[in-house]
Amino acid sequence: MIAYDLVCKAGEHRFEGWFGSSSDFDKQKSEGLLACPVCGDPEVGKAVMAANVGRKGNQVPAIRKNDDGAEAVALANMPEMPAEMVEMIGKVAQLQAKMLEKSDWVGDRFADEARAIHYGDSPDRIIHGSATIDDARELHDEGISVAPLPLPFVPPEAKN
Repeated sequence: MIAYDLVCKAGEHRFEGWFGSSSDFDKQKSEGLLACPVCGDPEVGKAVMAANVGRKGNQVPAIRKNDDGAEAVALANMPEMPAEMVEMIGKVAQLQAKMLEKSDWVGDRFADEARAIHYGDSPDRIIHGSATIDDARELHDEGISVAPLPLPFVPPEAKN
């Protein structure tokens, strides 16, 4: 089976048609068997359409070099991100990395350590770690300021 985007001449209506083959479309058109389902116009032709060819299952995503020479994976069917957005995300990543250099990783003890700092049971410092949404809500309800990191973070123990 083959699907074509079709368009009528009179009303410029666009619709889809399924045919057994390309020659089946040609045969039905020559015999006057095609008509626009909206206005009934018998002059129907193929509309311009992009090919829908999927990536083979054994292919790996393309690796390309960014402007700064770093490798990046090009995701299939993913539109290019505008350069301004890529630049902005890069700046946010740099700021986040710089901020985390001055912060102590406390892992899944984040909620307990944030409470200890807030109530004076632990030295005052900047920390980062992991917490559940419920933990974050409870901290907020207690008046303890917390915020998620803007970009994903790889914990130190997960790095190679």
